[in-house]
Amino acid sequence: MYRFTVSTQKLQASARSANHRVFYRLAFGVCCGSFCLFSATTVVAFDYETPTASLPEVVVTDSRIPKLGLDRPTATGSRVPVPAHQLPASVESVDSATIRERGDYEIKDAITRTTGLTAIGSGGNGGMAFSVRGFTGTNSVGLSEDGVRLSTGAGTQNYPRDSWGYERIEVLRGPASITQGSGTVGATINAVRKTPSRESSVDTLFGIGTEGTARLGVGATGALGDIASFRLDAYGHRTDGARDLGDAKGGKFMSTLRLEPSSDLSFEVLADYSDQRPERYWGTPLADGRINESLRHENYNASDAIIRYEDTRFRGRADWRINEWLTLRDEVHFFKADRHWKNIERYRLNVETQTVDRSSNLEILHDLDQVGNRLEGMVTIGDHQAVIGWEVTQVDFQHTNNAPYGGESTVAARSPDRGAWFSPDPTLPKYKTDSTLHAIYAEDAWQFSQNWLLLAGIRRDFADVSRRELVAGTDFDTSLAGTAWRLGLTYQLNPDTNLYAQFSTGHDPVTSIITMNLGNKDFSLTKARQVEAGIKQRLWGGRGEWTAAVYRIEKDDIITRDPVNPALSVQGGSQHSQGIELAAAIAPTAHWRFEGNLALLRAEYDELIEAGGADRSGNRPLNVPEQVANLWGHYQHGAWQFSLGGRYVGRRYGNNANTLSLPSYVVADASLAWQYDSRTTLRLLGRNLTDEVYATTSYGPTQFMLGESRSFELIAEMQF
Repeated sequence: MYRFTVSTQKLQASARSANHRVFYRLAFGVCCGSFCLFSATTVVAFDYETPTASLPEVVVTDSRIPKLGLDRPTATGSRVPVPAHQLPASVESVDSATIRERGDYEIKDAITRTTGLTAIGSGGNGGMAFSVRGFTGTNSVGLSEDGVRLSTGAGTQNYPRDSWGYERIEVLRGPASITQGSGTVGATINAVRKTPSRESSVDTLFGIGTEGTARLGVGATGALGDIASFRLDAYGHRTDGARDLGDAKGGKFMSTLRLEPSSDLSFEVLADYSDQRPERYWGTPLADGRINESLRHENYNASDAIIRYEDTRFRGRADWRINEWLTLRDEVHFFKADRHWKNIERYRLNVETQTVDRSSNLEILHDLDQVGNRLEGMVTIGDHQAVIGWEVTQVDFQHTNNAPYGGESTVAARSPDRGAWFSPDPTLPKYKTDSTLHAIYAEDAWQFSQNWLLLAGIRRDFADVSRRELVAGTDFDTSLAGTAWRLGLTYQLNPDTNLYAQFSTGHDPVTSIITMNLGNKDFSLTKARQVEAGIKQRLWGGRGEWTAAVYRIEKDDIITRDPVNPALSVQGGSQHSQGIELAAAIAPTAHWRFEGNLALLRAEYDELIEAGGADRSGNRPLNVPEQVANLWGHYQHGAWQFSLGGRYVGRRYGNNANTLSLPSYVVADASLAWQYDSRTTLRLLGRNLTDEVYATTSYGPTQFMLGESRSFELIAEMQF
């Protein structure tokens, strides 16, 4: 049974600190203000008896008017092309213009500006792991490009990484198993590429900044003959970094060729390559459980450490509109990911001797090959838009490592002599897996009256995994299956206001499906259920938009320990989260614009026993903040624009015992832009203006991953 219990007593109990009180008061104020706006809009819309003068229609064309993307159809929220304001779910998008304006050149930065999402990435998970709605990590928050996911192997997601070449970033919060399959109970993030155009254009970006930072981006599109068009995007970046051994670099090339023999038939071929070498940083050791700010620029990794992600991608698409009511689509893909880590990853600070003990000398290589196809048909009959589809994916994965990762050393806490990487354990191929993933799905959007939309969907996922041990151990074959469904209802209260409610289910694996081991091969998928209700509304003739949602998610069959035998892992644990999310974008005058969002939640384990028999019931899951807020303000005067942004993330825990605490933090960013002419913009960016020392996530019990230091960057954007 669902128990949505955000009571005032619990809110007061969870808001003991001054920061918490501020944010709950802010939430109350925003809710009251939103209710007043909603009420005023509704009264105006339905006060038919009040005589009004006939006014001419006002068409707003100001490109600087903020948007939450409510008018745009979203492939992330549904396979049916339903506009976001009609979709009975929480979906949000950030377009490329907003991304450039804020200087979010890494996708994770654009993602964490959206409602309730925080980054918890590290070198160990590919740097693309997130927390949202009380659920965390690569097995609960999915990542895709144009709706196609690269399978998560050994908990790693690293692509897409840079925002250049993408038209927008979309986020669907809550279970997304209907569109994306398993591993999406918290949210799904989808990077939507820029598409070819027959109108020729070239975009460029040049940037230089502190700590030796430089970046270059080029994008071009245009026609090739009578039926063909192309899109090319290239991007590269480098930095020396603020920390020792903080240098990073990377580059990518994206290409699309489109053929349109007729208005009803189109083909696309896409080919991409990416090579990323991120900062070789695994965290800063703690001093008695706290951040030692004097060590923020130290790095205790080996001097010859390696982190490298190399990705190759090919895709082909065909879209055929057979007649007025039937369209067929097919998409085939090939992905290859080669990853290499060679690092010293664990550090423990000895406060008395001011030394750092290092261990876990890991060398790991991933070789992942994925081939897949998705075939679907869309049917439009009367008031129905329906999609039925089938997906199949074959994944070959080889894992090479030097387990048990031996090698220990001690270095000075300040200005350490890092030395070279060494381990007595040989690096050998350890196992290979062959996985076949199938899914069948169907969705229907039924506009059964002018004001009512019913969206229903169901999906069944199957996975067959075969693991072969290459050194020692037991080979095995296993299968998994899960069913997800969603039922949502949207009511158009007036042309600018939609109310919605939905019930959805989903499932997550207990570990990455394609790299299951002998210990978890018999575990089934976890099961999740969500109930959600919300409002989406335009304001003041299109000069603003706002959304609000309340939700509760319950998840069962998480891994716990047998109460009788704590040494035995079993499925039987459970957790839940519930919360409120608000987002708004508004331009009250011709010179001012504001965008902001606020997420408040409570998350806890209902049943969880850890090793040794410790009962964690009632505790909050690790890396889950209960308050997250973003705010941006922009002032435009002539050719100049000044922007100031702030981000708040509440306190989190670094363990399920809730004894290791990551402090809350506020980070302020700013931008000063000068539009020289219609084709050229110069932008000065400042990040972390107060030089806040903060932790983004924990990496084990003795070290935190620290956020970036203060930095500045000068950017030139040109169009031809």
